[in-house]
Amino acid sequence: MDATNLSQPTRQSQQSQPARQTKPSERPLQALVECVPNFSEGRRPQVVAEIVSAIGSVEGVRVLDFTSDAAHNRSVVTFIGPPAAVVEGAFRGIARAQELIDMRTHTGEHPRLGATDVVPFVPISGVTMAECVELAVALGERVGRELQIPVFLYEQAARCESRRNLADIRRGEYEGLFAKTATPEWIPDFGPASVNPTAGATVIGARMPLIAFNVNLTTSDVAVAKRIAKAVRASSGGLAYVKALGVMLDDKGVAQVSMNLVNYVGTPVARVMEAVRREAARWGVGVAESELIGLIPLDAVLDVAAYYLQLPKLERSQVIEARVWE
Repeated sequence: MDATNLSQPTRQSQQSQPARQTKPSERPLQALVECVPNFSEGRRPQVVAEIVSAIGSVEGVRVLDFTSDAAHNRSVVTFIGPPAAVVEGAFRGIARAQELIDMRTHTGEHPRLGATDVVPFVPISGVTMAECVELAVALGERVGRELQIPVFLYEQAARCESRRNLADIRRGEYEGLFAKTATPEWIPDFGPASVNPTAGATVIGARMPLIAFNVNLTTSDVAVAKRIAKAVRASSGGLAYVKALGVMLDDKGVAQVSMNLVNYVGTPVARVMEAVRREAARWGVGVAESELIGLIPLDAVLDVAAYYLQLPKLERSQVIEARVWE
């Protein structure tokens, strides 16, 4: 060993070379995954609370939000944590939902396949999309094996192109699932080939963040909402990255355009809002209010603020909370 490596620095050199502080951006990122399961229950708060409690019972899991909608009869839970903890939390939520929800009696405005309808994993920090796909596969295999619930993989976890789009898997809904799974092209990826009568089926996958954004109209005519939804959704030639349905909210007495924005960078929220507003005006109705289901990325909020406040140079660094978090 070189003797010079064993020599001690002088007192002067120690004082002239203060310890370098590690910047937050240089610290290793904690591995965090977001999971956003959708459950087919929005009218019995106690049932939703028990499912949320089961998810949150896993050490390391942090439940960030849960939202229920009575008209859709659906609840969306958002939680994060280390990969293994998030998978365990998702499994416990699915298992509890299987015990508490009976799809044979379920009704609601939102399309659905099962008690736990869809379970996406979203990379947040220190985790790749490929790793989220592995989590989806691991959870799907366990749900199929231990709970005997048919599982379809979707989005980035899909094993064939026909199963990438959630809407394609869910077409026909729970009621059509029995005939659908009897065909060779719709054999589940995991679990029994026959449908679980009470739990239905579950769709599990990996994707980037999306925004669940709904617009309530100043009309009770659901046909108008359906026409607007058709005009703005990508599959009908509307806005890219927008999925939309027109539904009736009986509890509020208004029609709603219910949307998923699967790429809020490609098609910003403000652009979607203005498109809905223009289409509504064509049919002589207005926008009563809008709502978010679950959480929204800060970048998307800043984009909305920049658009409506006409602040083209609005930066994340101008938000005091963002500066504090850095």
